[in-house]
Amino acid sequence: MPTLNLPTAGGRLTPYLTRPPRNFPTATPPFNRVAYAAAHVVADPLADREPWIDSAIDWDTTIAFRRHLWSLGLGVAEAMDTAQRGMGMDWPTSLELIRRSLDAAREYPGVMIASGVGTDHLEAKPGITIDDVIRAYEEQCAAVEKLGGRIILMASRALVKAAKSPDDYMKVYDRILSQVKEPVIVHWLGEMFDPALEGYWGHKDHTQAMSVAIDVLTANHAKVDGIKISLLDKDKEIAMRRRLPQGVRMYTGDDFNYAELIAGDEQGYSDALLGIFDAIAPAASAALDAFSHGNSALFHDILAPTVPLSRHIFKAPTRFYKTGVVFMAYLNGLQDHFIMVGGQESTRSTLHLAELFRLADVAGLLIDPELSSHRMRLVMAVRGVEA
Repeated sequence: MPTLNLPTAGGRLTPYLTRPPRNFPTATPPFNRVAYAAAHVVADPLADREPWIDSAIDWDTTIAFRRHLWSLGLGVAEAMDTAQRGMGMDWPTSLELIRRSLDAAREYPGVMIASGVGTDHLEAKPGITIDDVIRAYEEQCAAVEKLGGRIILMASRALVKAAKSPDDYMKVYDRILSQVKEPVIVHWLGEMFDPALEGYWGHKDHTQAMSVAIDVLTANHAKVDGIKISLLDKDKEIAMRRRLPQGVRMYTGDDFNYAELIAGDEQGYSDALLGIFDAIAPAASAALDAFSHGNSALFHDILAPTVPLSRHIFKAPTRFYKTGVVFMAYLNGLQDHFIMVGGQESTRSTLHLAELFRLADVAGLLIDPELSSHRMRLVMAVRGVEA
């Protein structure tokens, strides 16, 4: 197995011997949990555009990655924050991504795909109104429904600016949910993922905010498939899960505690809509398959070593987690470069990437250690480390 020198705290280089990859069993869906991977986009590194200004996408490789996820039995949550939505990906490019993904999904009968709808084409500036927010949501909902897509109703930075009270959130969600053609997934993205969303639902206190969200879901339960919450707090998720209206799913967005939340307890469980499933897709697929066949021990055995990796990728500042997700795809040969939309490959330190490599190796997720080690050496060399 390859050995390479990786940096550790204090500026030292320490030899690291890679391990054989884990042979994850092939899954035979369906699973007994609904499972979406929020998928990343692959940048076009040769486009003659300024990466901080224009999003240039390698469409073929981006769609190929979605096919990879579907082949493992996972659904695709499209054009979400994992795809750098509002963080390098604008609405016109996101809509093109949604169109291409929906077209590809038609080649695979029965696969799951749901697409993010928000208000990111509306600038979140002082003076915008609730009616502006409603019109923005309506525009994106109509565009996705015209393509035949299912909707994930994303949180709105503009709504945070426009709302004066929790009643304004009720007004917006009541209006939009009354118009959608099919039940949607509501997404509550916490401020650790996007600081501009602090105070969502009209309260900075998550417990108070949760009550408003529950009121929205209860009033519109026929138009809601479920809610995905991304607060990185398992106790808050469980508390909310137990208060959901009958028939409304909880989709865990907790990239710190997903294994135990998916497994659930005597009072219920969470389905999954997770960014980390992009990075650990073979493990997630094998674990869900084991669980669906009654083998909870194997489920936890597979996922347990992925949790330290996930907690590392999603560590604060959490909004930079996309860098780790894309780095995993690069290490595993699912794309040919480590260039990101918005130049976000620079958002994590050299030490962070070195630890990510070690944790991915421990979890058995480097499917070709020779290739992964070669690519790791290239990245380290660019950063001044002779690995």
